[in-house]
Amino acid sequence: MWKKVSGQIRAISVLFLTLMNTLFWMIPLFIAGIFKFFIPVPVLCKIFNKAITFVCNTWNSWNNTIIDLTQNIRWDIQGHENLKKNDSYLILSNHQTWIDIVVLEKIFINKIPFLKFFIKQELIWIPVLGFSWWALDYPFMKRYSKEFLEKNPHLRGKDLEATRNACEKFKTMPVAVMNFVEGTRLTPQKHQKQKSPYKNLLRPKAGGTALVLDALGKQLQTILNVTIHYPQGAKGIWHLFCGEVNEVVVRIEKIPITEEILGDYFTDSEFKSRFQNWLNRLWKKKDICLTDLAQNNRTTGISN
Repeated sequence: MWKKVSGQIRAISVLFLTLMNTLFWMIPLFIAGIFKFFIPVPVLCKIFNKAITFVCNTWNSWNNTIIDLTQNIRWDIQGHENLKKNDSYLILSNHQTWIDIVVLEKIFINKIPFLKFFIKQELIWIPVLGFSWWALDYPFMKRYSKEFLEKNPHLRGKDLEATRNACEKFKTMPVAVMNFVEGTRLTPQKHQKQKSPYKNLLRPKAGGTALVLDALGKQLQTILNVTIHYPQGAKGIWHLFCGEVNEVVVRIEKIPITEEILGDYFTDSEFKSRFQNWLNRLWKKKDICLTDLAQNNRTTGISN
């Protein structure tokens, strides 16, 4: 029934159902989060974390159900087999639209640990959301600008230390850390401004990826290199709710974590150069993959 409803009405319905689902599950999340905040006993915190993870997975499952019931999306996913909920992963993905997050949550739910995104330190003060992200153990990053460090040289390295400390909590639990390597969504304007050497991607930013590997490299089992392609072009979240996203293609490559990509990116210049070359090769391969997927769409009669 929902799939036959016209665009704007369908979008309002999907938004309403998603908000109701979010508000419903926000209650047990906040209860468990408040207990976790006021009773920071490690043994009890493990219980609170399990409760919070259960709540979030259930919330996400219902969001996926809402999408499945209201949308006509063809999902073409390869490479997500044999993943384990008790293993730890670093997910590297291209980024075109906020729909990417919906896609990632759908394909990885109950296959790997609940996804953790890096959040800017300042966002912890956003009402409701900041506390939710804290309860979910999202790592908060504190990054200083080059200009700020020039005026306050005594703080040099403190931002990296804070990020490493944020990752410490993950050493006692399975984790899936999500990183949009380009740092922002792809747009023609950004692509032109960067003078990106890639046809379908922005330049990758190596620092964040290297930092996670430095902090968690020995705990992580695998890197999941995720390539997301929208045959009809990337659209916004409202377009998704309106039923205008008809196909999503995802390719996942499992990459072992070797000594080649482990090291101190910020003090070892030789390793920094080697790691940047490794990431650039990965991004070139991803760019070719996106070009091939677009070409396959054209040959099968699907146009952008």
